Amino acid sequence: MKPPDKNAYKTNAARLLDQLGIQYELRAYDVDPEDLAAETVAAKVGMPPEQVFKTLVARPVGSKDWRRIVIAVVPGDQELDLKALATAAREKKALAAKREYPVFVDEMIELFDVISISAGMRGLQILLAPADYLRATKGKIAALAHPKI
Repeated sequence: MKPPDKNAYKTNAARLLDQLGIQYELRAYDVDPEDLAAETVAAKVGMPPEQVFKTLVARPVGSKDWRRIVIAVVPGDQELDLKALATAAREKKALAAKREYPVFVDEMIELFDVISISAGMRGLQILLAPADYLRATKGKIAALAHPKI
């Protein structure tokens, strides 16, 4: 599939990056609803899995308060450590679960010049510099992931 130009898809993520004047590339791929694994997406966009970050939503155990929801961003070849996320978010425990939530990004993001992350719709990734991603999301770096078992 030919990569779309920036104006072909205007997801909220792309609009935010445009507003902030952040350079990025959109990369489209064919979606297989039976295989949404980060490793599969990485192969389809031509990047190693550790450079394709996945976005996970979590909230403290027992809380139904949407204001306590946090976002965790970890490398595609890793698993989120909920205990580490809870520590980073200053919560006792975290439970995986169009507002501005606190974003915690695994420290491995700093290893790369470019990362890939969902553009906000299946079949479309945004490639951008880690520093730009952190600026756009107001992300805080933390050790959040561990190798998949």
